[in-house]
Amino acid sequence: MSKLGALHLTKHTGPKHTATVIYFHGSGSNGEDMREWVRLMVKNFSFPHIKVMFPTAPLQPYTPAGGQLSHVWFDRADISIDAPEKLESISSIEKEVRNLIKQENEDGIPSERIIVGGFSMGGALSFHTGYRWDRNLAGVFIFSSFLNDNSVVYKDLKGIGGAKIPPLLQVHGDIDDLVPAKWGQVTYERLKDIGVNGEFHILERLGHSLNRRGMNIIKEWIEKHLPEI
Repeated sequence: MSKLGALHLTKHTGPKHTATVIYFHGSGSNGEDMREWVRLMVKNFSFPHIKVMFPTAPLQPYTPAGGQLSHVWFDRADISIDAPEKLESISSIEKEVRNLIKQENEDGIPSERIIVGGFSMGGALSFHTGYRWDRNLAGVFIFSSFLNDNSVVYKDLKGIGGAKIPPLLQVHGDIDDLVPAKWGQVTYERLKDIGVNGEFHILERLGHSLNRRGMNIIKEWIEKHLPEI
């Protein structure tokens, strides 16, 4: 039985579903809130051939919230680039994410036609998904997130040689007081040095939040990497 909460969808608007986007929410949120937040930013965040999935994280104790129950993808010692990763907690969500992708594969959507992305903690989950668990994905997009300095993502990528690596899009607000833009930039540069191709956008006068410009950048990038077929 899945540990995930409710799954919310934005269905494809055309006659044929040929690609999928999985959009992971931030800590303490849920799939429904993420879908509505995205709709507020971009009223037409829908595609003729792409289904957008907004899953909900399991309800579990979250250390940065004093151990209170929260909808989070995994636990963290602290919201800090210097904190060690809780690998056991990250591993516990791997099966659920793999199952989401597997279900799409079984419905006729190969990994090469799937993009994963997310906001804040959902972005961190997307790094692990696209650069550890399924490197055949069409791409990874990140809004206001980072990897810990000692992240296993860096270690795993260094060991794959010339294997395929999904392209990366990162966007980050320049006045983010929860996840400083510098953390996002450091993450991007380290991944780039390992061999990840991508682009990084700094959004002026934006804190730890989505905004219309950032979502439009993501929408255009999705359309580029998941064209109609």
